[in-house]
Amino acid sequence: MSYGYSQRIANLNRQADMSSLGVALGRACINTHSPVTDIANRLGVSRTTIYNWFTGASTPHPKYHAAINKLLKRFS
Repeated sequence: MSYGYSQRIANLNRQADMSSLGVALGRACINTHSPVTDIANRLGVSRTTIYNWFTGASTPHPKYHAAINKLLKRFS
């Protein structure tokens, strides 16, 4: 398990639909041990919002898509 992510969050992320940009971001962050606080600060949203994206409970607003794609490229 990755530092900073609960087993619950990691499991929910693994079960979520990877076609969601938020879920893909979650997978990358968990795999690279990126602190959720750093990601939230970079995107200007709350940690709760990030966790909801990571688990597929909600999806990122299109205004965040470019910034999320930039982060995903950085992680790959």
